[in-house]
Amino acid sequence: MDSNIKSSIDLLIANIRNLISVDEKKLEYIIAAQIAGGHVILADSHGVGKTSLARALAQSIKWRPEDLAVIGGDKGSNVKMEGFSRIQCTVDLLPQDILGFNRFIGHSGEMIFNKGPVFAHFVLCDEINLLTPKTQGSFFQVMEEQSITIEGKLYRLNDPFFIIATMNLKGVHLFPLPAPQLDRFMIRLSLGYPSAEQETEIINKHGKIDAWDNFKSVIDSADLIRWKKMVDEVQMHPDVTSYLVNCVRFTRMHPDIETPASPRAGVRISRLAKSLALCRGLDYVSIDIIKEIFIHAMAHRIITRDPSVPPETPLTNILNSVPVESKRE
Repeated sequence: MDSNIKSSIDLLIANIRNLISVDEKKLEYIIAAQIAGGHVILADSHGVGKTSLARALAQSIKWRPEDLAVIGGDKGSNVKMEGFSRIQCTVDLLPQDILGFNRFIGHSGEMIFNKGPVFAHFVLCDEINLLTPKTQGSFFQVMEEQSITIEGKLYRLNDPFFIIATMNLKGVHLFPLPAPQLDRFMIRLSLGYPSAEQETEIINKHGKIDAWDNFKSVIDSADLIRWKKMVDEVQMHPDVTSYLVNCVRFTRMHPDIETPASPRAGVRISRLAKSLALCRGLDYVSIDIIKEIFIHAMAHRIITRDPSVPPETPLTNILNSVPVESKRE
């Protein structure tokens, strides 16, 4: 395993935390999800730094000219990827405002494609639950297949491709995300309110108009692509896989869970675990890593029978109940 990966990840984390006050472990989870090829949802109240964190992560990447070149797709495609784009969600946003649309030029009779903001390597979808269900559905294909179909034409987005969606927990005109869409996010995190010391630091840093002026890119985009390919090289012992499977299957038997986890959940959690191990310079996944990320990667995928019971409660019970057993020959 490449010993330089951990030092590069540490550099990336330090670069972001020089500007953004964020829990180091949660930031590590976000980076691991990106490397694993997943997407992240940040669910919090207003003003806790969700948008600034996403922006800082995207701006920490050095984009190469070839990253911003014409994307692969049907013959004649001239659509280019951006390094970073932001979608400010509102209730009146339509699918074509996100994906793009074809426009007819009357005087020439030419049909041209106006790309949407989703044509970017890092996409910040701000306040995703302000979108109507129809517009939320425009993300289904691109999140699962990394491609977009518009009027029969297929556009395949180049690596890396990463969506960070922020979601407000309280407010007006909010539309709950459907379970199939939530299931497509690899991990859901809450940044939470800062401590008094952190809040003082936030005011000192962001109370200045030049807070972002000296922020620099520290990681090459080529490294992200290379690391993504290396995730498959991380080993997962059959005992660890068996433990994960048992935890996932237990959500289908737990009396407090109405909608349990799908098989996709185990796939995503295993890949996140491998990526997290890679970020820490390890070439194997331990049981402890599975336990560490299980609730963060599972809570948004299940629905409890009693809405007053948070999903973390039965999931904690599952972790405490499923035995860790080694298979004996």
